[in-house]
Amino acid sequence: MTTLTLIVLTLLAGGALAPFLIRRAYRAPRVPEHRTPADLGLPYQTTHIPTANGKHLFAWFIPLPEGLDNGPAVAVIHGWGGNAGHMLPFASLLHREGYAVLLLDARNHGNSDADNFSSMPRFAEDLEHGLDWLGDQPHIDPRQLFLLGHSVGAAASLLVASRRPDLAGVVSLSTFAHPETLMRRQMRSHHIPYLPIGWLLLRYIERTIKASFDDIAPCNTIQQATCPILLVHGEEDRSVPLADAQQIYANSPDDQVELLILPETGHDSRQAISTHGGSLVAFFRRCLDGPPR
Repeated sequence: MTTLTLIVLTLLAGGALAPFLIRRAYRAPRVPEHRTPADLGLPYQTTHIPTANGKHLFAWFIPLPEGLDNGPAVAVIHGWGGNAGHMLPFASLLHREGYAVLLLDARNHGNSDADNFSSMPRFAEDLEHGLDWLGDQPHIDPRQLFLLGHSVGAAASLLVASRRPDLAGVVSLSTFAHPETLMRRQMRSHHIPYLPIGWLLLRYIERTIKASFDDIAPCNTIQQATCPILLVHGEEDRSVPLADAQQIYANSPDDQVELLILPETGHDSRQAISTHGGSLVAFFRRCLDGPPR
């Protein structure tokens, strides 16, 4: 019997175990790092960054290439159940092109502190603390800070962009348009009816994370973002359909948002770095070459 099935039975019975089971069902798996930047020949330092609730984030900081000063930096965050090590291919690409990189583990992920639950707004909190830390580092230009996130991390990046006008740009990889739509797809795959069980589950999650899904949905937060944004999505993504990226793009208010569709690519868009890394680099360059912010 799956955890989600237990939740359904417990809710139907009016049991008090439902909150515990819901958190268990949506708990992110903790996967330890198996590689470090040194495995790619990158200089780095390990740091622990304070975040919300008195917790600390594990992170790798890869400084600007030798000889560069007052340069751009990118805060990079993984998806649900990922870690900083999963995003190393992006660090290698960006460092080679003259960027400093901060690779973060969100709370309850990798080597970061545990907290009572994970959520997309908490990913965003962690990203903002990482950005603040990054902007305070010597040799980094705080006017040239970028975000790059994957999946839930990408949704969090767009949420941060909607409330921080100081960003130079955002790259969103494989994110969903709306969290409720995503979770309803997941519930259908487990044969959980939306009414009444699915509706109760979703309302409980909103109360737990203290946020309305509408308020944090990328298809809505994109409308408040003021920096350039590159949406990257695999044409063959089975976890989050390409239609999600197209919906976010359609809701964007101006021509600062671009959509890059990767052929023969699924949800793990890291695999496309070898062939499409140049498109990411070109986007960052366009952001830096644009009008002063």
